[in-house]
Amino acid sequence: MIKVLVFGKNGQLARSLAWRSSAFAGLNLQFLDRSDCDVAQSDNITKAVDLYRPDIVINATAYTAVDLAENEPELARRVNCDAVRTMAENAARHSVPFIHISTDYVFDGEGKKPYREADPVAPLGVYGATKLAGEEAIRAITNQHLIFRTSWVYSPFGKNFVKTMLGLLGDKTHISVVDDQKGCPTSALDLATAILRIVPEIIRPGFDQFGTYHLVSDAEMTWCAFSREIQAKASKLFGEQWQGATCQIEAVTSAKFPTAARRPSYSVMSTEKFMTNFGFGLPEFDQSLMEVLQKLAEGDAHA
Repeated sequence: MIKVLVFGKNGQLARSLAWRSSAFAGLNLQFLDRSDCDVAQSDNITKAVDLYRPDIVINATAYTAVDLAENEPELARRVNCDAVRTMAENAARHSVPFIHISTDYVFDGEGKKPYREADPVAPLGVYGATKLAGEEAIRAITNQHLIFRTSWVYSPFGKNFVKTMLGLLGDKTHISVVDDQKGCPTSALDLATAILRIVPEIIRPGFDQFGTYHLVSDAEMTWCAFSREIQAKASKLFGEQWQGATCQIEAVTSAKFPTAARRPSYSVMSTEKFMTNFGFGLPEFDQSLMEVLQKLAEGDAHA
């Protein structure tokens, strides 16, 4: 049995890992929430790794409040960089691999074609800068790491764009959605499956594909296009009685919704490296979105 220690328990990815883990009988996942291990305190991380002695460590925690981070840079750094450094140090001390989730926000969005892993990084705000600092800390500490940059994550869990849109579409007759930011909406369920699928491979002696990877869906679109995809698929799934089917979606610019932190206007990422090295990619976007919507329709609208 492979022992997997997951820092974080209540976020989208962690809960997706827990949901998907039943399909991976050879893995034993131990999840730690803040009450078990406050990652802002480095000693807690060390004690947890020493206690559980895992075969692999996964970091599913992050400070993700992009706008709030502009006013809380020290807290964002403690979680997104300092805690990550300590996790990497402890994974290295126990000679086990470390998996970390990063973000498209390490890029400035000035690109015109899908970003590759080696493309220059230039975060626009505190969130992206602290996530990048976490990446750099890992690389400086251990070669046995996998950093997965992903984007626009949604799932049946917590707060995310899909659940927000379903609520707005059902309550409003007209909504405005930003149409000048482009990225790749990615299901946390798909991320979880991909990670769990490769864990046995990662811990085998001689594995030599460690490094940084982009792991996102196959679809690039704007937030407005994403909202229309949600509406179209939800309308088919929920039927004619769903009020959201008639809500009008207006495309607007980012200037309509000013935010404290700047967002990259283009953060599409290429997954060619992942697919080449691991031999598979994430499922098609349509399939992934429908799966999440179906779980929500079944009553799995988890808080």
